[in-house]
Amino acid sequence: MKKYTFMQRKEDVVREWHHYDAEGQILGRLAVEVAKKLMGKEKLTFTPHIDGGDFVVVTNVAKIMVTGKKLTDKTYYNHSGFPGGLRERKLGEILDKKPEELLMLAVKRMLPKNKLGREQLTRLRVFVGAEHAHAAQKPVKVEF
Repeated sequence: MKKYTFMQRKEDVVREWHHYDAEGQILGRLAVEVAKKLMGKEKLTFTPHIDGGDFVVVTNVAKIMVTGKKLTDKTYYNHSGFPGGLRERKLGEILDKKPEELLMLAVKRMLPKNKLGREQLTRLRVFVGAEHAHAAQKPVKVEF
């Protein structure tokens, strides 16, 4: 009797919509849950080289929390590629100006660093307030 390893095909992927409310949640813990949903790691049909993840909607990102002294101590770096082009921003500064970028960065760094990860990130929808534009898709509210 031969036993075969299950390999999902991209034609057979079934995507669902999930909704997370970030109010009062810890940034890193929320990012881990979102990254798992985007990759499809919790599905029985998970195949590493196939993009089998779901859509994720996150609201209330402006009310996300971090622990410790990360608001003042954690630094994000960018480089323009030109000499002297290193820019640095503190986590608190990003949270004040563009809180949606903060969650996107945290999730992006947890996904694969290749074409697959970039494609998975396109299914993440982040909103600063409580309202979102994806009510028609009927996302399932996730409590964790």
